[in-house]
Formats: sequence, C-alpha cells, structure tokens
Amino acid sequence: MEPVLNEQFILGSRVEGGLKDVALKVLSGARILPEEGLLLYEKASPGFLATLAGHVRFRKNGNDAYYIRNFHIEPTNICVNKCRFCSYSHHFSPKKWDLPVEEMLDIVRKQDETVREVHITGAVHPDKDLYYYEDLFRKIKAIRPDIHIKALSAVEMEYIIRKAKVSNEQGLKFLQASGLDSIPGGGAEIFDDKIRKEICATKASTKSWIEIHEAAHRLGITSNATMLYGHIENYGHRIKHMTLLRESQDRFGGFNAFIPLKFKNSNNELSGIREASVIDDMKNYAIARIYLDNFPHLKSYWPMIGKPMAQLSLAFGVDDMDGTINDSTQIYSLAGASEQNPSFTVSEMIKLITAAGRKPVERDSLYQAIGNRQ
Repeated sequence: MEPVLNEQFILGSRVEGGLKDVALKVLSGARILPEEGLLLYEKASPGFLATLAGHVRFRKNGNDAYYIRNFHIEPTNICVNKCRFCSYSHHFSPKKWDLPVEEMLDIVRKQDETVREVHITGAVHPDKDLYYYEDLFRKIKAIRPDIHIKALSAVEMEYIIRKAKVSNEQGLKFLQASGLDSIPGGGAEIFDDKIRKEICATKASTKSWIEIHEAAHRLGITSNATMLYGHIENYGHRIKHMTLLRESQDRFGGFNAFIPLKFKNSNNELSGIREASVIDDMKNYAIARIYLDNFPHLKSYWPMIGKPMAQLSLAFGVDDMDGTINDSTQIYSLAGASEQNPSFTVSEMIKLITAAGRKPVERDSLYQAIGNRQ
C-alpha cells in the first residue's frame, strides 16, 4: 500500500511550519538542506518521519523489500588499530583468531550453490597485504567462479594499499583483477575529524575513506556506505556525515545502499555510554531515507538491532534486510547484540518481510531480482 502523503495531509498536520515546508519538499522530490535535516532530528515525531520516509521509499522501490543469500568470512580480529568503540578486535575481545587461508576456503566450499555473495571483512592485521588478499580472492573464485566477492572496508584497503606503495586506483585494479566485485561500507564511523580523533584516532581519515570509495566507483566497483551513530556524536555530526556521502554520490553514483550502524556498548572503552533508544534508531533510519535522496537503497542490518527491530525499520524507510548470513559474523555479537548466533533461513526472511506488509524480493549483490518476486 502506498504511504499517505499529499498536500492536504501535510497542511492539515499539527506540526510547526518549518516541518510542513520540509514535508512539501519531500512531496515534490526536492532536496532537503542540511539545516532542514537537523530540524527533522530535533523536532519531527517518529510518526511524521515514518510517513515522509515511507513516501520516499515507495517512490524509489515500491513495496519491495530485498534480501540476499550470503555469508561472511572474518579472516582475523588482530588489529593495528585500537578503536574505543570496538568490541571485535583482539584488544577487547575474549577471542583472538587469524584464520588460515585453507580454513576460509573450506567455509566457501561448504556453502550451498544458491548462496550468491561472500562478505569478507575484519581487522587490519599488521602482516596482511595486497598480495595476501589477491591470492585469497583468486582461490575463492577458483572454487566458486559465480560468487560475488564483497570485501575489505576502506580502512583495510587504506592500510594494504599504503603498505604496497601504490595508488588507490592501482591497488583496487589489482584486487579487481583477482576477483573483487564490490566493497562494503564499513569503517566510515562518523565523518568529523574531532570525533574520529577521540574514538578511532589511528583509523583511516574521512578524506581517505571517501577517496578510496570514489576510486572504486571510477573503476566500476560499487560499494555501500555506513554511519556509526549513538556514541559521542550529535545530530549535526550525523547530518554532516550524510551530506559528505550525498555529495560523493552526486559525483560518481557508485553507492548501492546506506547502512546506519548502531553503537553497542559492551566490551569496549565507551561502555559507559547509554545506547541509542529504539525511537532514535527508527528516527535515524527515516531521516537517512529522506536526506540521502540519491541513494537507491537503505539497509537495516538485523544482526546489529535484532530481527524484530529490523522488521519495524521497514516502516521507517528501509527497503533492504541484508541477508541470511548463516551465523558467520561475530562483529556485533561480541558487542552484546541480541542476535548472538545470527542466521536467517529464506523462509524466515520471507515470513518476516511479508508480515510487515512488504513484498520479499531475493536479489543479487547489485539489487537485480532473482527469479520471480514472491
């Protein structure tokens, strides 16, 4: 069902004039300014935001809600960085691992042939380099030539490319030739130098993150983008972050989806910070959908917020539920996420999406529908 948003609805709503002006812009398809995005964070109710975000979501993707059959490989949690929000790296995790290549290849071999994507990301290991991952990608493609390799956040890329003393373009071309198909959106955290200095001082900078993604986009390698929220940032920082992403997308158009990532406060140096509420989670999804007008998709990462909240997010502009994952990620389970053994069967995914009033659509990594829509 198409969301109810028309001029009569907007003018008859009990909201302040500034919010009505923003809603009229959303109705017309006009771009929201940074100060208007901030107004939505500060003044708009969840219901009002859900209506606006639902309108944008329907205009872009109808009632389709996407999912993919995928799995993760997390090669290591031994990391040169010591980010204060991280519960995954060996600095804070009770576990420490560095998977042998053959063990990772066994993970690939065990996957059902219907699984379409492998997501490879982890820590920035001091001894891994460009040639290590080139070899890994080639071996994966030898086993499964059809599988889509989405691998290495810009933070991991920055380290191995700098270590190889080549340009971003040269490093990415080298990996592309070995089987890299796209790159995930991790490591963005929040695009503010002062905040980054406080929470992830040694990690790749905002400038570096954007440059690597734009270099990938110029080569035809698509990517996602993330934002870590709910720690020491404020609404202004979130708008600044999304503005930089929106401007980059204007330049090259290579982002597939935006993924808000919620800060979890277990087992890290920021454990004294209270986590964002469910209301803030949903407002954040909705505002992202309204503000990022040139991003085709908005993803809810269910291992982070749990299946019930991911289902709820479909009412706040989300159109992508990520994938089946098959209990293959520990990044958020180590941080205290409710999904300690994250796995979804296809039938469970379809049931959850249908119960939310959406149409389940199995997709590939580039959002092409697989077979008939359910």
